[in-house]
Amino acid sequence: MPQTVFPAAGTMFTPSGFSPHLASTCSEADPVIEDEGGPQEARGPGACLAEGPAITSASLDTLIQHLVPTTDYYPEKAYVFTFLLSARLFISPPELLARLCETCIKQQQLDQSPLDMAKVRKFGPKILQLLTEWTETFPTDFREEKMVGLFKDIIHRIAPCDEAYWKTLNQVLQTLSQKLAAIAQGEECIVKVNASSVSSISDKLVAFKTKSPPIQKEMLSICNDPYTLAQQLTHIELEHLSHIGPEEFVQAFVQKDKLDSTQPCFSEQKKKTTNLEAYVRWFNRLCYLVATEICMPAKKKQRAQVIEFFIDVARECFNIGNFNSLMAIISGMNMSPVSRLKKTWGKAKTAKFFILEHQMDPTGNFYNYRTALRGAAHRSQTANSNREKIVIPFFSLLIKDIYFLNEGCANRLPNGHVHFAKFVELARQVGEFMTWKQMECPFETDSSILHYLHTAPIFSEDGLYLASYESESPENQVEKDRWKALRSNILGKTKELKELREHHGS
Repeated sequence: MPQTVFPAAGTMFTPSGFSPHLASTCSEADPVIEDEGGPQEARGPGACLAEGPAITSASLDTLIQHLVPTTDYYPEKAYVFTFLLSARLFISPPELLARLCETCIKQQQLDQSPLDMAKVRKFGPKILQLLTEWTETFPTDFREEKMVGLFKDIIHRIAPCDEAYWKTLNQVLQTLSQKLAAIAQGEECIVKVNASSVSSISDKLVAFKTKSPPIQKEMLSICNDPYTLAQQLTHIELEHLSHIGPEEFVQAFVQKDKLDSTQPCFSEQKKKTTNLEAYVRWFNRLCYLVATEICMPAKKKQRAQVIEFFIDVARECFNIGNFNSLMAIISGMNMSPVSRLKKTWGKAKTAKFFILEHQMDPTGNFYNYRTALRGAAHRSQTANSNREKIVIPFFSLLIKDIYFLNEGCANRLPNGHVHFAKFVELARQVGEFMTWKQMECPFETDSSILHYLHTAPIFSEDGLYLASYESESPENQVEKDRWKALRSNILGKTKELKELREHHGS
């Protein structure tokens, strides 16, 4: 069924049959590495990932200190990503960068004159590398002018040692500007697509359901090749994925830090999850589009033909590695207005559909799907062609995995330490997604198909039920009563709309 992303009033909608008992890798009661002095913290730069046991918990100050490069130390890339991803739960990015710069200035004596040139030349490339990594992985953090100002200030302090630092800074800022412009453009496109998607909900089409010729085009008249449609769906999926930043997974579930008596790190205005939410809306639209296409034809034979077509599209999506479109198609075909069309299903060849359903069966926390996803991920790692590298996960399930990881593990332990083991697992899941989203679609685009997928009229849930009852009559009194109410409501509105247009001469 169509999905939602965020919990409302402490609950969260889950797909039919989904069990929220995710096998998390950590919980509030998880053991931390102990020694005689109690829970272990890092004993020096790099100890968390490079030397000895990994940190399972530490104070926020200690974790920040591990991020700070020195003349002979640079944090491992995995640590940088993990901490920059999770730290926003405790401290805003501008405040974190300010703390980082302040520590660097103090440790490297960058506020002293004259500078220790030899020392700063060892330190300079490291701070540049860290800030470059930050801009590349979390570019939206630098939408705030304060972030760019802090970046420029720290480089200004080391520039007297090497003019090349200014050149590097300008190159980084230019690349950052291009990234932010692309992100802004992507968000503008999302707004336009959302507007067209909302306006495309049109139940009045039911009134013309039995009339010929049809007043709208149908999918099979636009594209009758399952593989081509699966390719175009993959284009849309990868386009959505490309806009989602890793920080959105954390910001989706930002809560007030219980140890902080002030405000949470992100106000509602700053909780940017625009791209993530848009992607879930796309999933919902595809569900309803599939259901609409099946319920719209007047003849049983045509409806059965549409069902068989989408079964083949779903199979091609599975072969490509596009599990999100696959699940949307299956969900659309399993919606009640579609599944109740027993005569239609009886005329369709459905053996392949049941195989696909088995692959996406929610039993055992989607065990079959997770097995197939691991297989696709392995294929991607060893593939020679770009077509074999595509991995598009069932996105709503990925979000729910992260949600339940967040809910099942406290951010802080009773002693106030950050539960870092939780965020290592969070970074693993998000990092894997980041690898998949960087894939460029290898298929050629078909603008007419893409336009149809984004703008074709779809029924609301009520519209789907009415179209379904118009196709195959109600079987019981409950359905008969609902059919009568829907006809009165939807068809009545359609008649009023028609009369209004005639009155205005349109």
